[in-house]
Amino acid sequence: MTSNTLIPPTEIIHLSGISWQTYEKLLTELNASRRLRLTYNRGTLEIMVPSPEHESYKKILGRFVETLAEELEVKIEPLGSTTFKRAEISGVEPDECFYIENINVIRGKKRINLDQDPPPDLVIEIDITSSSTNRFEVYADMGVPEIWRYDGDFFSINILQNKKYIAVERSLAFPNLPLPEISNFLGQVGQKDYLDLVREFRNWVKNQIQKNK
Repeated sequence: MTSNTLIPPTEIIHLSGISWQTYEKLLTELNASRRLRLTYNRGTLEIMVPSPEHESYKKILGRFVETLAEELEVKIEPLGSTTFKRAEISGVEPDECFYIENINVIRGKKRINLDQDPPPDLVIEIDITSSSTNRFEVYADMGVPEIWRYDGDFFSINILQNKKYIAVERSLAFPNLPLPEISNFLGQVGQKDYLDLVREFRNWVKNQIQKNK
C-alpha cells in the first residue's frame, strides 16, 4: 500500500564556512524569491522558509506596533524585512522592524548603511519554526536596542544591555503600557478574525491610556 502522507519540506537550513561573498551572491540571486529569509553571522548561514503560521503572527504583531503608535501619537517608520548588513561580518532580515527614536536620521533614505546610520529601534522576531538565538547575536552586534519575540506561546520584550538581551516588563519604545499582555491577544490569532483582533487590541490600548491619565 502506498502512503499518501506528505512529508513537510525542510523549513530551515544551517550552513557553516560560508564566505561573505557567497552570502552577498545569494542575496542577489534569491532577490526574486523573497519568501526565503537569510541570516549571516561570521561564516554561518541560516536559510528559512517562513510558514503561513509564522507570517500570520508577524503581520498581527507588526499591526499592533502601528496601532500603539497611532493611539499614543508616536511617529514610526516601518521598514518590514529590510536586509541590514555589517560588511564581512553579519546580515539579517527582521520579521518586522521600526525606526522610532531615530526616525529623523533615516527619514527619506532609500538605503541604510549601518556604518553611518543607526539600526532599527524595534525589531520583531517570530520563533514558530526556528530559534532567534543566532539572530539575537547579530542584532546585538548591530546595536538594536529592543526586540519583541513570540514563540507561539510566550511573548517577551528584550532590551540590549552590555551587548546581551535581557527580558524586561517595560518597552523602550512604548514604556507606559503593560505590553506583556500582548501575549493574550497573540493567543487568539487564528481563532478570531484579523480585523476584530486588531480592533480589540486598539480598544485595550485606549483603555490603558485612559488609566494612565
